[in-house]
Amino acid sequence: MKKYFITALVFLATTAAFAQKKHSKHSKNEPAPSKDSVAVNKTLLTAAAQNPAPKPQKVWNLSKRSADHFMFQLAYDNWLGAPDSIHIQGLNRSANFYFMFDFPFKTDPRLSIGTGLGIGSSNIFFHNQEVLVAAVGAGTLGFPSEEGGDHWKKYKLVTTYLEAPVELRFALDPEHMDNSWKFAVGVKVGLLLSAYTKAKDRQNSVGQTIGSFIEKESSKQFFNTPRLAGTVRVSKGVIGLFGQVSATSLIKSSAGPSVFPFSIGLNLSGL
Repeated sequence: MKKYFITALVFLATTAAFAQKKHSKHSKNEPAPSKDSVAVNKTLLTAAAQNPAPKPQKVWNLSKRSADHFMFQLAYDNWLGAPDSIHIQGLNRSANFYFMFDFPFKTDPRLSIGTGLGIGSSNIFFHNQEVLVAAVGAGTLGFPSEEGGDHWKKYKLVTTYLEAPVELRFALDPEHMDNSWKFAVGVKVGLLLSAYTKAKDRQNSVGQTIGSFIEKESSKQFFNTPRLAGTVRVSKGVIGLFGQVSATSLIKSSAGPSVFPFSIGLNLSGL
C-alpha cells in the first residue's frame, strides 16, 4: 500500500512540472506589442496632455442688467493750442446729455458697444477780450483786447453740438452694472448747432459799472461744423470720470488759429 502511494505522488509531481513547462513555453511564444501600436498610444497620450478638456463657459444672467439709458456729463473745458493772445480764464465748463443704447457681446457680455445721441454744450470765458463771431466781411475771427479801457465784466463763447457717442465698453461684473467697475473708450461725432458770445455788464477801466445789460452775438461762419473727439471713461457704479479731446480744430484753418477743445469731468450713467 505504501509503495502504491509513493508511486502516485511521483506521477502527480511529474505531471505538474510538465504542465508548468508547457505553459511557460506558450507564454514565451506570444507576440510582443508592435512599434506602431506603441507610437499610436504615445501620440494619443501626448494629444490628451496638450489639449485638455475645455472648461465650461460661465453662464451670465443679464436679467438684472441696468436699464438706465441716460448719460450726463459735467466737465471743465479749455483749448489746446490756444496762442498767448487768447486770454481764456475762469471756470470754463461744459454739460453733455445723451440717450444711450448698450449692446453686449454674445460671446462675452463683459464687453459691449454703446451708442446714442444727445447734446453737448461748452462755455469758454475770456478776460478783458471779445470774440467777434458776427463780424461782417471779416476773413478771420478777431480777438480784440480790452485791457486798460472799458470792458465787459463777464464774457464767454458758447458752442452747442448735436453729438453721437460710440464706445467700446468693459464691465467687470455685467450682471450688476450699478456696482461694477466699468471702462470705456470711444469717439463722439458732432455737428455744430450754434456758436454765440454772451457779454454781461459794461465796466470802465477802474471796474465801475457803466451799463448793466446783456449783449449776445451769434454766427457759425468762423467755426468748423463737423467735430470728431476721442473719449475715455472710468466708472464705479453710476459715478465716474471722463475725458475727451477734439481731433478737429474748433476754428476753420483759414479763419484763425487751430485750437482743440478738451474736457475733464464727472460722468453719471448706469451703463
